[in-house]
Amino acid sequence: MSGRAALRSVALGLALAGLAPLAAMAACEGQAPEQKLQNTPAQDIGRSLDRIREDGWIEVALYENYKPWSWAEGGQPRGIDVEIAQLIAADLGVTPRIRLVQAGETLDADLLNYVYRGAAVGGHVSDLMGHVPYDVDYACRFDQVVFTGQYATERLAIAYDTASYPDKPPVPAVFRYDPVGVENDSISDFFLTSVAHGATADKVHRYKTTGAAMAGLAAQEVRAAMGPRAELEAHLAPGLGLHEPPLLGLARPSWTLGLAISFQHRDLGYAVDDAIAAALADGRIAQIFADHGISFEPPER
Repeated sequence: MSGRAALRSVALGLALAGLAPLAAMAACEGQAPEQKLQNTPAQDIGRSLDRIREDGWIEVALYENYKPWSWAEGGQPRGIDVEIAQLIAADLGVTPRIRLVQAGETLDADLLNYVYRGAAVGGHVSDLMGHVPYDVDYACRFDQVVFTGQYATERLAIAYDTASYPDKPPVPAVFRYDPVGVENDSISDFFLTSVAHGATADKVHRYKTTGAAMAGLAAQEVRAAMGPRAELEAHLAPGLGLHEPPLLGLARPSWTLGLAISFQHRDLGYAVDDAIAAALADGRIAQIFADHGISFEPPER
């Protein structure tokens, strides 16, 4: 299921939020943390920056089977997030250890399993977790997690069969009539089944992953596929186009990607953020995206 579970729990709520302006307030005002750290042994909450440097390695948890972000190929981790983890490790002067992990049903569960407590059976936390959608209101709920190192912006887009749409790319309204592929239980799934009060419901074809939806598009099972732009780009085939139409009704069709660490190790968080800031400034992160053939949009930091 990979990092898409995180988007269900955070980006879905943000994207479908009401469009009315909110009253101005300070960050975290009126927000009580939802979870509290209780009776957790210190050894289960990662390692300090000094310990990481002393040991000579850092473990980074990344989602498995998640092209173009992170996946295994020939027994080795590959992907944009893997190379960003390697960049961070190099800046710290240590060796990266990439831990490819499954996602839970929500980002809350992933943070618990990989950042601040560890799975109940045989689990352990990693020093750092990548590909974490960032939102200040969500971050306010977690006094046991530090969100840092924002490195990119991701957006929803639509891939389509150019022969089916020779004059202009499709917009969501046409999926009242034309079949479209989405990842099951994703932002795109929820949004498209809500278009025109559910008029598109019978035209939405659900797949296990966005990559599978793109395979369905290439096989002409559907005429288009909707999902995060990077995942669509990673699976583009000849005869397919890609665009970002207006998505009326979505308050936030984009989100920021960053990293998460245990609150106990803020010094590590500062070091990671410095490494990301430097790599954004000198173009190394943009080059990683370019090397993978993926569009890059800097984050709001």
